[in-house]
Amino acid sequence: MTRSTLIKKAWLALVLVGWASVALTALPREAEAEPLYFALEVRREGRLVAQPKLLGETGRTVRAERRKPGAPQPDYRLVLTPTAEGKAFHLELDLALPELKGHSELSLLHGQERRVQLGRSPGDLEVSLLLMKVDSPEFRALMDLTRDAEASDSGLTI
Repeated sequence: MTRSTLIKKAWLALVLVGWASVALTALPREAEAEPLYFALEVRREGRLVAQPKLLGETGRTVRAERRKPGAPQPDYRLVLTPTAEGKAFHLELDLALPELKGHSELSLLHGQERRVQLGRSPGDLEVSLLLMKVDSPEFRALMDLTRDAEASDSGLTI
């Protein structure tokens, strides 16, 4: 192999390595899905209609519905679509009741609770929403509080 051929091959190898590293850094990295907990309260004209507690993750749509056995329509249908936005979470919320439906988009921080009006007039359809990261001290504390409340309801004493 001549010296000029060796130099050409070395130059080509350097160009390929440089191009590959630029191409890899230019590609968007898939964000890891963040497990999330949602606690909601749905009120229709001030009356509590539902209190779903759901687990989901960023980048995946969460769907929930409650239907009485044999009922043609659900009592409610809920669709949440969370995405990560830095330290915050963007959330699309769709809620349908038999007589009313609503849509909202909001941003929440971990541990933040928000109240959203979805109806045509205030109080028609209201949703209170709490969002938490599942792997957080606050979430673990919330789950321990829930267990403590259940233990006291069952008549167990410590």
